[in-house]
Amino acid sequence: MGERVNSKADQVYDELKEAILAGRLEPGESIDKSALCERLGVSRFPVSAAVSRLAFESLVVIEPQHGSFVARISAADVRERMFVRRALESEVAAEAARRMPREGLEALQDNLAREREAVEAGDRVSFYAYDVGFHQSLTTHLGLRRSAEILDALRAHLERVRRLLMLPPGRIRGTLAEHSAIYAAIAAGDVEGARAAMDRHLTETTGQFDSFARERPELIST
Repeated sequence: MGERVNSKADQVYDELKEAILAGRLEPGESIDKSALCERLGVSRFPVSAAVSRLAFESLVVIEPQHGSFVARISAADVRERMFVRRALESEVAAEAARRMPREGLEALQDNLAREREAVEAGDRVSFYAYDVGFHQSLTTHLGLRRSAEILDALRAHLERVRRLLMLPPGRIRGTLAEHSAIYAAIAAGDVEGARAAMDRHLTETTGQFDSFARERPELIST
């Protein structure tokens, strides 16, 4: 019985989290627990458990007597995490230009080919997965386990924002071009060029977020 309840709570959690990260539930939007119970065919307990878990992850805000709401995006947190990510990943790119092994270069090439296919198909979901994979390939093939742990944690906190920033027309094509420039510098062994290309890529992402925050201030908290 306990396993079935946990399974249902996990199901609700997975569905709610994906809806929040993908932007189908917008920041500030109310979470209708009764509608979730009806749609998923579950009791109120697994829904409440899933909402509490998401509140612990700062994706949901629970307001007693008022309800549960998708958490607004903290601009200060996003900018600081992007700052740390840019500083670390720029150095990872520079290190890749110094000593990326052949299999790492081949993995990046394969990733870029898949990104290109996703761009041509207009497949943002697949492109997002390849985008994450491109960055993870750098630390994986350099054996930078501690750096990977830090960057994975940063990406997890930034996932909702990064997915939203993929939505504007032309953005995934721009990301592909930026990744291609990073790869070209790494493959050429251009340490300063690789560092600068990664810095430009992540600075562009920060700029995209600033534009998004100005356009949709109702989704943002300070």
